[in-house]
Amino acid sequence: MGIWKLMVVLAFLIPGSPAQTPVKPVVQDQLKAASSAQIHGYLGRRLDSSYENRILAQDPDRLVAPFRKRTETSCWQSEFWGKWFTSAVLAYRYRPEARLKTVLDKAVESLLATQSPDGYIGNYAPDRHLQSWDIWGRKYCMLGLLSYYDLTADKKALDATGRLANHLMMELKQKQVSIVRLGNHRGMAATSILEPICLLYARTGNKQYLDFAREIVNQWESPDGPQLISKAGVDVASRFPKPQKNWYGWEQGQKAYEMMSCYEGLLELYRLTGEAKYLQAVESTWDNIKETEINIAGSGSSVECWFHGREHQSEPVYHYQETCVTATWIRLSQQLLRLTGQAKYADAIEQSYYNALLGALKPDGSDWAKYTPLSGQRLEGSEQCGMGLNCCNASGPRALYTLPLTAVMEDESGIQVNFFTAGSYRLKTPNGKQIKVLQETDYPASGIIKLILEMEQPEEFSLKIRIPGWTSRMKFKVNEEDRMEGKAGSLFEIGRRWRNGDLVYLETDLRGRIHNSGAGHRHEAITWGPLVLARDGRLPGPSLESILTPVGDSTGYIQLEKVSPSNQEIWMQFKAAFLPESYAEGGPEPIAVHLCDYASAGNSGEGLPFFKTWLPQFFDPRK
Repeated sequence: MGIWKLMVVLAFLIPGSPAQTPVKPVVQDQLKAASSAQIHGYLGRRLDSSYENRILAQDPDRLVAPFRKRTETSCWQSEFWGKWFTSAVLAYRYRPEARLKTVLDKAVESLLATQSPDGYIGNYAPDRHLQSWDIWGRKYCMLGLLSYYDLTADKKALDATGRLANHLMMELKQKQVSIVRLGNHRGMAATSILEPICLLYARTGNKQYLDFAREIVNQWESPDGPQLISKAGVDVASRFPKPQKNWYGWEQGQKAYEMMSCYEGLLELYRLTGEAKYLQAVESTWDNIKETEINIAGSGSSVECWFHGREHQSEPVYHYQETCVTATWIRLSQQLLRLTGQAKYADAIEQSYYNALLGALKPDGSDWAKYTPLSGQRLEGSEQCGMGLNCCNASGPRALYTLPLTAVMEDESGIQVNFFTAGSYRLKTPNGKQIKVLQETDYPASGIIKLILEMEQPEEFSLKIRIPGWTSRMKFKVNEEDRMEGKAGSLFEIGRRWRNGDLVYLETDLRGRIHNSGAGHRHEAITWGPLVLARDGRLPGPSLESILTPVGDSTGYIQLEKVSPSNQEIWMQFKAAFLPESYAEGGPEPIAVHLCDYASAGNSGEGLPFFKTWLPQFFDPRK
């Protein structure tokens, strides 16, 4: 072997060569996460139940077992360790307890013990390397190890990640294959490894990782690639022909989860390079997904793919709203919120979090639904790959634990409040001083929020507060000063010299609102602030098959009365006036019909109650 070829091989095999100096991003995030948070109330209980019954209940050794056997030819067991581990790290950052840290340490030790001398960590048979879900699984291993390195600064985890990346690049080079031709979904599953490759470059400064990241993006734009940049202006459901043979095969270019995962990686590359076209492609695609796919509950997809779903949301949809899609939509929106600070991304997160995400979470926090229809039943998904769980059980917590440290965040000019949930949040002011922001609220049960600042000393900075896009108005008062009003869907900024004990009083316009399904107005749904409401078979009222017309005013609002939940598994319950079906000449009198929040609807530890979000309406030729 010539000396030059030997040096090339060594560059791929030596961990972290030739540099180990972190790289400062070219583009800095507008927002920085809080250093700690304690969430109270309903969301606090949901976080805690998942912590106990999903995160800590997982047996990590079962997730590592396939890495020891290495006999796989087509399945995706290797994703589960990384998905669970990254969610467990997020849970630990929220609630740092020694018992979870012990589990994390052992889980990394067990995984690293499976790494072969050439750097491979995976479960595929040697003759099946790079095929099916092999690279996808390596991605999740890398993300898990990098999250552990960021938490602990343990260099063994970083070195192992580098060796894993080097081995992948060496295999691609030796076999002379294009990464977009590997695996499924026009290479999106395999090339979503862009995200950890970019993170690895940022932590090591090893330029070969940046070069590999650029090569992945270049291959995207080849005729065989998913063309995620050049097709950013095309509806996500229309970018490629519908597959004729294998819905889940290579030619499927509308796969929602994998597409958004690739865009997460593109945002990491944007941070490193500052190339505007990368951010523009993600923002354009995000806007398209929001406009054409995201339903009233804040998610979408059918059979895991984009399908112009927003216009079909009032119909029975097959395998609707995969939890992996919900979780990745929230994570992609969190990325854009961090980068830009824009209120619309927090609006989208709130809508999805309170409805689609919490609706997929079992009441005791132990399990997640794979699909969550807008009407019907919340049925359990099946186990996958003989692992005792499925992809959505593993994905759900990765979104659930993004909220605590992003509810209140830092920016260069001060503090930004993105989400309203009772709790306390520790951050730093622009002068580097410690500050605690207390939120006293039962939002979204009511629209009253109090923000109390605990500070070391007075300081002048800006406090930005998101005004939800759903509200018609939001009122503000600082201490005893006159009230101010802000515009929906924007950030309200209060710049002043803040002092310890200052109180900001917020009041949002929480009312019931009637929504129609579009052309023909054949279905109607009701919301309460960010919450979608639904009928549930456990609640008082006529049968779910009854045709009921909500009694609203001329502006589209409906009077909702909060009542005590009739079932302990229901978070919020309301009653409202509806007109029942009638053939009397004088028309019917309104009756009281009960509704509950969508996350609780049909969501039961025992039995499978039916529920309905979109309520069918009569066709009336007079209208």
